[in-house]
Amino acid sequence: MSVVDKIKEIEAEMARTQKNKATSYHLGTLKAKLAKLRRELLTPSGGGGGGPGVGFDVAKTGVARVGFVGFPSVGKSTLMSKITGTHSEVGAYEFTTLTTVPGVIQYKGAKIQMLDLPGIIEGAKDGKGRGRQVIAVARTCSLIFIVLDVLKPLVDKKVIERELEGFGIRLNKTPPPIFFKKKEKGGVNVTSTVALTNLDSDGVKAILSEYKIHNADVSFKADCTADDLIDVIEGNRIYIPCVYVLNKIDQISIEELDIVYRIPHSIPISAHHGWNFDDLLEKMWEYLDLARIYTKPKGQLPDYSAPVVIKKSDASVEKFCDTIHKAILKEFKHALVWGASAKHQPQRVGKEHVLMDEDVVQIIKKT
Repeated sequence: MSVVDKIKEIEAEMARTQKNKATSYHLGTLKAKLAKLRRELLTPSGGGGGGPGVGFDVAKTGVARVGFVGFPSVGKSTLMSKITGTHSEVGAYEFTTLTTVPGVIQYKGAKIQMLDLPGIIEGAKDGKGRGRQVIAVARTCSLIFIVLDVLKPLVDKKVIERELEGFGIRLNKTPPPIFFKKKEKGGVNVTSTVALTNLDSDGVKAILSEYKIHNADVSFKADCTADDLIDVIEGNRIYIPCVYVLNKIDQISIEELDIVYRIPHSIPISAHHGWNFDDLLEKMWEYLDLARIYTKPKGQLPDYSAPVVIKKSDASVEKFCDTIHKAILKEFKHALVWGASAKHQPQRVGKEHVLMDEDVVQIIKKT
């Protein structure tokens, strides 16, 4: 029996099982089995034509990577060509793009790589089409643009989300607040700071026993589900921000456009006419969460033409120095900072200081 057949069998059993307190143990075990089988699909064992596939793996350039994911013929290639000026094969028939097509865009002084990934088909997570390679590249992206046809956005959105979830990609989510640690002995110890409505102690033990873990500390900081716990145990989940790009708005009325605007994390555009690209790029910048830091050589004006771009979540002076050159930290004495993060202009800071967007930094070296 193949892995795909086993997955189908478990999914059918889960659909048959009623959800209540008595079946939570059984459902927890099934979900854990399903997660393990999915992992097997992701990392096929044995040799013979593994690898990501010809033309799929692209060298990373720039400070961030944005992947275009969507069904065939929703306008990904047109959008890519218009934004980056890169030629990606465009056609009115399905599956025009067969490999990953990279392009680069300069936005707010940052170099951002764009990847036009081949169209996803339903069942990609079960190994259909070239879905596995497409989603393997999607896992390396800093942001995903899910390009949808505005005439049928929600149906396609659900299918693509399900395919990506099956590959361990979690869209617009943060890692669940669960502390999990294996130990040598002492059984399973479950604690929580809030009341758990989706899981009980037996459910947790059922999932852990499926992974052959019989001694562990599990602490919940929020009301989490069985899927959240499985994500933490698997440990190979990737949390990526995502923007839903609703293309072909030139084919709908103003009233329909008002409704489409209410879909969260979405931007309506027309790739063919080039409408609303400014909003799309602004949204991309917001979701990538990047900070531009300008350098200031001693006795000169700041260099505003080439900022050092780093993630806001990791924007320390140390990271800034590291990004420029690894050797700077060895000679680092202190830094002078002008901008939003400084209490006074300039402020003398150490390497732990957290910088903000558009700060100006001058590094003072040891003499």
